[in-house]
Amino acid sequence: MKAKKITKIICAAAVAAALTLSGCGDLTGLSSSDENKSAGEKNAVTQTANVTEAAPNKPESNSKLSDARNTPAVRVAKTVGPAVVGITNKAVAHDIFNRTFETEGVGSGVIFRNDGYIITNNHVIAGAKEIIVSLSDGNSVNGTLIGTDEMTDIAVVKVDVKDLPTAELGDSDEVVVGEPAIAIGNPMGLEFQGSVTVGVISALNRTLELNDRRVTLFQTDAAISPGNSGGALVNADGEVIGINSAKLATTGVEGMGFAIPINTVKAIVNELMDKGYVSRPYLGVTIFDKPTAARYGYQLSIEKGVYIFQVGLDSPAGRAGFQRGDIILSVDGKEVNSVSDVRNAIAAHKIGDRIKVVIDRENRQETIEVTLEELPQMSNQ
Repeated sequence: MKAKKITKIICAAAVAAALTLSGCGDLTGLSSSDENKSAGEKNAVTQTANVTEAAPNKPESNSKLSDARNTPAVRVAKTVGPAVVGITNKAVAHDIFNRTFETEGVGSGVIFRNDGYIITNNHVIAGAKEIIVSLSDGNSVNGTLIGTDEMTDIAVVKVDVKDLPTAELGDSDEVVVGEPAIAIGNPMGLEFQGSVTVGVISALNRTLELNDRRVTLFQTDAAISPGNSGGALVNADGEVIGINSAKLATTGVEGMGFAIPINTVKAIVNELMDKGYVSRPYLGVTIFDKPTAARYGYQLSIEKGVYIFQVGLDSPAGRAGFQRGDIILSVDGKEVNSVSDVRNAIAAHKIGDRIKVVIDRENRQETIEVTLEELPQMSNQ
């Protein structure tokens, strides 16, 4: 196969926006109007804890209601509802004249420890200068960002309040299609705080491609609106099985809600609590497929594979001898034809793994062995 060069269409300034390759699918770019897109400051504080320590809150029957009225949704609203909070993100933005002004976005969160630890979405608190947590008892307190993971759209916030109501985290591997799904959050802002919507689990392992990353989510028909992001998706036993994260809505199609499975969330939260960030392997190259190249103002003409546009000199790829212009054809025997293919192939490995990458260089195939290293923390922010 003959590798063709990419042709520049717009100014080179767009190149600086190209992403450095790392391993792991993420949820960056999930569409939700509660996302605060303004730039701001983040303060990460390292704590150590285990997400599985949440005290159980099994739904209890309500003696004042008949059995017909005392549905799972009623019981879940009573037991899990108090553990779902509102999160207000206050940030500073700039107008076209570079004048600063304060912006505000609202999302949801779930208390999983009674000493004040809360799970939410990364995009809910992104760029926050100040985080305000609105509790179910009507009080509002300042929150501190413990850690955030842009790739999975998960963050942990802490409030300095004790003896808070908590939600029990379930086992998302046990979820089945068709079982009841109850969403709790703050659609359209705090004026609708604690709203409960009911549906079913529509699909498991629903794969979406967002910002060059392939992510796996639960799909539900429980209504999830802007402001629900970071809230709880709960089963009929009162266990949180997912964190609501995105809503897909197009003309002529009823909105489909999506949630990050809680087992994925647990693993991320434990790392965030332990060290404030998530360790991941990375290769150290900036790569283009045809859609990505077009996004940054370039036209790419290759028959298959993924084009290496830039190689980090002090990176695993740089030390292994990768070069600009190489075309990655496969990773550990798996053919790759998109940026997300390569990202997911790297994500399937651990830090320290040695992998084989087949490339096309000047019409000649070569196999390069490279040892994956931990993605530098600065690149992970």
